[in-house]
Amino acid sequence: MPAPAPPSPPTAVNVLTYHNDNARTGQNLQETLLTPANVNGTTFGKLFSYPVDGSVYAQPLYATNVRIAGQLHNVVFVATEHNSVYAFDADNKTSVPLWRTSFIDPVNGITTVPSRDTNCDDINPEIGITSTPVIDSVTGILYVVAMTKENGAYAHRLHALDIATGNEKFGTGMKLQASVPGTAAPNDGKGRLVFNSLLENQRAALLLSNNVLYIATGSFCDLGNHHGWVLTYDSKTLNLLGAFSSTPNGNEGGIWQSGGGAAADANGSIYLITGDGSFDAASGGSNYGNTFLKLSGAALTVADYFTPFNQATLAAVNGDLGSGGALLLPDQSAGPAHLLVSAGKQGTIYLLNRDNMGKFQAANDSQIVQSLPRPYPLFGTPAYFKNTVYMAAAGDRLNAYVLSNGQLSLSKQSTSIFGWPGATAVISANGSTDGIVWALETNGSGAPAVLHAYSAADVSIELYNSNQNSGRDYPGPAIKFSVPTVANGKVYVGSQYQVSVFGLLP
Repeated sequence: MPAPAPPSPPTAVNVLTYHNDNARTGQNLQETLLTPANVNGTTFGKLFSYPVDGSVYAQPLYATNVRIAGQLHNVVFVATEHNSVYAFDADNKTSVPLWRTSFIDPVNGITTVPSRDTNCDDINPEIGITSTPVIDSVTGILYVVAMTKENGAYAHRLHALDIATGNEKFGTGMKLQASVPGTAAPNDGKGRLVFNSLLENQRAALLLSNNVLYIATGSFCDLGNHHGWVLTYDSKTLNLLGAFSSTPNGNEGGIWQSGGGAAADANGSIYLITGDGSFDAASGGSNYGNTFLKLSGAALTVADYFTPFNQATLAAVNGDLGSGGALLLPDQSAGPAHLLVSAGKQGTIYLLNRDNMGKFQAANDSQIVQSLPRPYPLFGTPAYFKNTVYMAAAGDRLNAYVLSNGQLSLSKQSTSIFGWPGATAVISANGSTDGIVWALETNGSGAPAVLHAYSAADVSIELYNSNQNSGRDYPGPAIKFSVPTVANGKVYVGSQYQVSVFGLLP
């Protein structure tokens, strides 16, 4: 009998942005090696890990066939709260970093920001790189925002690194500075709200769309005169193009999305969700707390919005709508063609028409496509595959919602329950076949992380979890809101001081 054919060689897969694409679907549809048949505790597990110098809040990014020092490598890029970016050989062909770039210089007074300086221990003990970077596939530039303490002052800087060398492309990076018309503090005294780095947590993943970089910020523990901000930069020059605050005449309205990034559609419109804060847009104001926003391009003008009828109640009980990130669904043949879905701390799932988002009405939310009440808060971004939306809210199971005739309905659930803060799932598949849903159970930062894999066709079927052989497969101490990356037969999991790599066992 002839020997079985070997697995197909990996295709040129790249994961260059948070949740795999600008629609934030979480899909990798070019996975030819990992299948529901071979992802199990016998044939799949942890292969190796790489140590790093801090906690990994950012999703690892992946690029195929990068030429570094004359050799081609598949590369995984890892950013840390110690303000380092690492490039590792994704297949462990060398155990040392291919390069490492640090944005601190303690001798000259440039360090990470001690958590105590913000009076918030959400990110502890230091704050450096929190958001997921983004890579330009055309230029080979990795864009990343690092927070630093510079001789007593505080700054966020946008850096552009050559993915082949780790070298800066534009000096020492562009300091984030902006102001917009507004009466709120911090103010320049001349009617302009001013961006203040010490008050702003740059947690939301970066977005690159049409050569424009979008950078959003929220708060540290809702302390101080913070606001939601979006800043846009030219990716070719790092010049500031636009600035937007969600509450220029109010307070709060942070944009954090549990690490999720703003989403972009094919027309260049940008979608994001704000947290608790002032809201008066329905009466002609410019404050958009607890709101789904549609912004037009680099200028960041508000093109449309949706605010739930109970936004004031949400704000009063710390019910951030913006704990979730927006997922843009593929064009639909029935009902509105362009849909968006997400949820927040209240748990209600909102399905919106991106061409007519619904704005605000005081009595109820009947103007939107659909709302599904759920009692479980979502901290993350839904995933999508084959007319199905996947969510794992805090205290809930991994739920699969079928999208049919422009409506969502609950189809399947996992048997396992995710504690706080739930998980942001990602999908691997070979086209429309061999779908696997991957989710990282964290139970808050510091608890043992657990990697789960489920059948995308039926999430009640768990294919694998790393506790099945915890001695071999332990991913490390968890980081809340962490998202795994799946590419070319491997799964990359960031944790505290390491990135672990899973795959088919030799």
